[in-house]
Amino acid sequence: MATPGGPSTTTSRRASGGATGAGPGDAGAGTRRLPAGRKAELASYVAEVGEVTVAQLAERFDVSSDTIRRDLDRLDADGVVVRTHGGAVSPSGFAKPDSELDTRLRLQATAKDQIGALAATLVEDNSAIVINSGTTALALVRHLRHHRELTIATNNLRLPGEIHPEVCRDLYLFGGTVRFVSQATVGPVSFRPAEHEGALEVRCDLALIGVGAISVDQGFSTSNLGEASMMGSMIRRAERVAILADSSKFDRRLFARIADLGAVDYLVTEKAPTGELGEAFAAAGVTVLTP
Repeated sequence: MATPGGPSTTTSRRASGGATGAGPGDAGAGTRRLPAGRKAELASYVAEVGEVTVAQLAERFDVSSDTIRRDLDRLDADGVVVRTHGGAVSPSGFAKPDSELDTRLRLQATAKDQIGALAATLVEDNSAIVINSGTTALALVRHLRHHRELTIATNNLRLPGEIHPEVCRDLYLFGGTVRFVSQATVGPVSFRPAEHEGALEVRCDLALIGVGAISVDQGFSTSNLGEASMMGSMIRRAERVAILADSSKFDRRLFARIADLGAVDYLVTEKAPTGELGEAFAAAGVTVLTP
């Protein structure tokens, strides 16, 4: 189905996957290596397992923790791994729940940029939109620079500094408790205009929601109860809902459920889900948008 801005809509079945063999870092501990060779093996191992600690790497490669830290710093500078506090993550990996925002910004960066560009085609000028916190939402904001007269409501504390002032007619920030790890507020999806007045609920034309995980049985989920409740409220207050999620979120479950798959209109992703998850989206009538 064609959609505004030219994205394609797909739902497909997964071919049966093959088994994964031993990783390139499986050489026995104690083997003497040139530093360049060790760093190449280290990079391959991080890519294979997704996320590791300095202690794990030091034991595996039989070198000191300081040596591993220097190797990781160099690989991070080269863009091969993403350095974290106490370890490293593959740039294409899935971060642990509640990882620092600056770390998550560097994971799946290309996919998030594609998703942001595609999601921006759903946004109409002169409309009211809700955008939640998260790194994929920030990728979207960078692609709204040519839009005009938008009314935006968000709990994303980074968003006001990322969006160009000419884009917005009005920009509202939901109040609540600040979660420093996600740089977002957690509270009611409403505004209290003045003292002694009741809270005013809001309605929007489109909600653009980044989520932490997607599965057939749990639907959309995230790691924090307060954020899950707030995201569910954003979904219920929108005429249309687009979920923004890269494929690393597929077939995963996190602590707090947000909504069923069928509660939304669009899934915007860089690679369409396949197998049972793809079939579940099709059965729920959700349009899957891919580049």
